[in-house]
Amino acid sequence: MKICGLQKMTLLDFPERVACTVFLGGCNFRCPYCHNYDLVTGKQPPVVEEGEFFDFLRTRKGRLDGVAITGGEPCLSPDLPEFMQKIREMGFMVKLDTNGSRPEMLEAILSRGLADYVAMDIKNSPEKYAMTIGTRSADLSGVRKSVELLRNSPAEYEFRTTVVDELHQAADFERIGAWIEGARRYYLQAFSDRDSVPFAGFHAPSPEKMQEYAGIAAGYVREVSLRGV
Repeated sequence: MKICGLQKMTLLDFPERVACTVFLGGCNFRCPYCHNYDLVTGKQPPVVEEGEFFDFLRTRKGRLDGVAITGGEPCLSPDLPEFMQKIREMGFMVKLDTNGSRPEMLEAILSRGLADYVAMDIKNSPEKYAMTIGTRSADLSGVRKSVELLRNSPAEYEFRTTVVDELHQAADFERIGAWIEGARRYYLQAFSDRDSVPFAGFHAPSPEKMQEYAGIAAGYVREVSLRGV
């Protein structure tokens, strides 16, 4: 497993758990507002070998509840299920972040009960997906299948959208709400700029807009919350 980053403790990345966060390299999206764009190409060298990571985990038994796996896009790594299995065998819970574009990998993980919590990005309304992920076109069949897999899964999950003022409008949340209707949990998280964001000129919506968008989504989803507001 190519581990390109390791945050040794977080109280934010795994809801209601104390965790560490593993960053895997490589992504098939090119979101222009991405916080981890240095991981997208997959060219960044590993910061820790897999064996070293598991040695680290052994020293954290009783101190960490779980491991959050993010990227990049973790589901591009063919050995992800085995990696997650090893973590679980050590007694840790596992949270997976994904863009939902690899439903076959997500289905394999869910069918084996390897994820205790899955956070899946919904980048934008379907009509604006390609623009938002930085590609000329977007085949959403995989993303749509992943939505259905999670909605029918016993695992805890959330859908989430990073809201960028230049990319999102109220109408987009009507379309997103209709898309994920009946979902258990949906988070709207305000964009925050960082040095690692590849393109300048993006801003967070105002708190008033974020509240407006959450109100729209609440007509479709059981629980809607804001982050970063």
